Amino acid sequence: MKTGVLVLGHDPSARLVGQCQLAEAGGYDYFWHADERFFREVYGELACCAVGTSRIRLGPCVTDPHSRHPALTAMAIATLDEISGGRAALAIGAGVSGFRELGIPGQRPVVAMREAVGLIRRLLAGETVDVQGEVVRFHRGGLHFRPVRADVPIYIASNGRHGQALAGEIADGAIMPACVSDRALGVFLANLRAGAARVGRTLDGIDVVVRINTCVSRDSRVARDAVKPGIARYLISQQPIFHTFVAAGLEVTEDLRALVRGQEYTQDAAVLEGIARAIPDAFVEALSLAGTAEEVAAQAAGIARAGVTQLVIHPMSPDGDVEGQIRLFAEEVMPRVRRAAV
Repeated sequence: MKTGVLVLGHDPSARLVGQCQLAEAGGYDYFWHADERFFREVYGELACCAVGTSRIRLGPCVTDPHSRHPALTAMAIATLDEISGGRAALAIGAGVSGFRELGIPGQRPVVAMREAVGLIRRLLAGETVDVQGEVVRFHRGGLHFRPVRADVPIYIASNGRHGQALAGEIADGAIMPACVSDRALGVFLANLRAGAARVGRTLDGIDVVVRINTCVSRDSRVARDAVKPGIARYLISQQPIFHTFVAAGLEVTEDLRALVRGQEYTQDAAVLEGIARAIPDAFVEALSLAGTAEEVAAQAAGIARAGVTQLVIHPMSPDGDVEGQIRLFAEEVMPRVRRAAV
């Protein structure tokens, strides 16, 4: 099972490059950077990381087809691939951050992702393209340089059935956030297989990725509390359907629904921590990796045995020590996982 690190662009570029170098030295395979508004610019920071590393693969996880036109994404990812010497990867999702501020409705996300992937692949292949899709439109244009690769891997990230099926159908990889419980993993894999079967594919050759908020600590209580604000953000962004929670078999009570009802997507720590206090530990166990190294390794080993081919951690630390979390997972968790998953 490959491993990756996801960051959100909270930190200045110099520190972020250091995190990427640390991940590379620690044996991680991927360094993903969220296209999250309004932190530091994803492609600028990834370019800095590419220059400062030599092996690790890099890419946005995720960008979306609404706030960035897919042609501009093709241009950006081809440039990153050139800078990195062919190490770029692209993850596309429905997106949510910044839509309100930008006045973007984000409608028909599955159609938008399908059309975006098609356009990006054609542009990377050097074609002049005219597309009049239901969401994506592009008028007789092409890239004015030759990409290093036409086949930059494209991942689709989704917490919904239709998006996951689309990934099984057309993507090089599929990403499911907060997918830890056996039930959620089973739903994710079933949806991927259903999409793959529509076009005669299997999961062989598809990178099956789970992206998990993670905190490793000698104190399990500290670790669980550290990841709860991330779960609060899921509750806010997924209302009123709560796809991820349903897939994991979790009941979002009326009290929790009332806490997030009408709350817009936010990174405001005070808002998230207020909601986090009401989140039960059962949600943490089903949606996050949090606890001692032994506890986290036991859960991660189960993920590996289920057929996941890449585990991406979003390191969360109560004291902001992202670097410490990157080291702990590589040095204390993954050796145990590899021994247990054999």
